[in-house]
Amino acid sequence: MLPLLLTACFHKTDQAQVEPLAPPIEDAPLPKPVPSPTDLPPPVITVPNQAPAPDTNPQPTREPPKPPVKHRKPPANSTQQASIESPGVSAIGQLSSGDPSDLRQQTVNSIAATERGLSSITRQLTDQEQKTAAQIREFLKEAKAALASGDVDGAHTLAAKARVLLGELSR
Repeated sequence: MLPLLLTACFHKTDQAQVEPLAPPIEDAPLPKPVPSPTDLPPPVITVPNQAPAPDTNPQPTREPPKPPVKHRKPPANSTQQASIESPGVSAIGQLSSGDPSDLRQQTVNSIAATERGLSSITRQLTDQEQKTAAQIREFLKEAKAALASGDVDGAHTLAAKARVLLGELSR
């Protein structure tokens, strides 16, 4: 059995044949495009006047399309009429300036609470903590300016950022 195994292990290994490579493709320079003449007359387009051909394949009768549904406005009640007639009130009701007074008040309270929290820190701050405190003061300053200009949402966002930084500083 051993001689059989030994003879089976000796195989002539085929050497890898080197495949010939194709010669590199050389691109010939493209011919320059011939410019179109600039003195051509403008194109003339004609539309034939033809009557539509009569329908030779009659389709089954269809129902006519339904007209679009028209929505009626509800009748105006007396309070709306009163607001329309009173001077200084818009016909569409009272317009809001986009900044609810409760959000403005929340923002003012948040700014004040953050300022109190920042001033209540009595311990010695590291350099990084001093930079954070300066950033809080900057956010508060920008929030006050945004409130003064009427940007309640921006002021609220800035006050929230200052509050988050104060939370990290107070740890």
